[in-house]
Amino acid sequence: MIKLHRIILLIFVLIFLSTFHPNKLDLITKKNYQLFNIKNIEVKNNFIINSNEVKKNLRVLVEKNIFFIKKKDIEEALKNTYFLERFEVKKKYPDTIVVKIFETKPVAIFLKKNIKYIIDTSSNLIPITNNITTEELPSIFGEEAEFNFIDFFRQLKRNNFPTDNIEKYYYFQIGRWDVKLLNNKVFKFPKNNLEESIKKSIELIYREDFKNYNTIDLRIDGKIIVER
Repeated sequence: MIKLHRIILLIFVLIFLSTFHPNKLDLITKKNYQLFNIKNIEVKNNFIINSNEVKKNLRVLVEKNIFFIKKKDIEEALKNTYFLERFEVKKKYPDTIVVKIFETKPVAIFLKKNIKYIIDTSSNLIPITNNITTEELPSIFGEEAEFNFIDFFRQLKRNNFPTDNIEKYYYFQIGRWDVKLLNNKVFKFPKNNLEESIKKSIELIYREDFKNYNTIDLRIDGKIIVER
């Protein structure tokens, strides 16, 4: 029986060698290799960023082998994409990559050298284009405000200040802020002890006996100065 198996194996080898052609093997290898070349790019979870823009920036990856694509290749291609905070990549074999987008959020409008920009939650200055809605965004005023705004904004959010009710932010180069609400009420915040002042301002927003005051000045520690 063992001898018979050896004979059969020998016959198989002889047949293979008699029909083997190196060029055909090379053709098969190339076809298999091309099977895993990137043909499709899918973009998901984007709301502000345009899918076509992402695909356009990633077209340098098309026809490259999916096995050899690294995250840094995509990072390089998308490095100038506005509102991009981070992304995740999934390879869908044999020829598709899926890019899941995580966006920053626009929080305010800032005028710098007569050009209007959006400031996002990562402190980026983004030129305003026609496809971005800015009607409900508050405005920021003050020289160098763009370098200090996000820290102030995060403190407001962390302490549950109603930022959706803010119409304007005013920055002063001594390092402090004023905010004007949609109801025209103005809060003046100090440079120091800011968190305590924010907490106090939230209390005063809802107090009945402060509703008739247009300006609430919290700049002096331990004092509240009001104006009608």
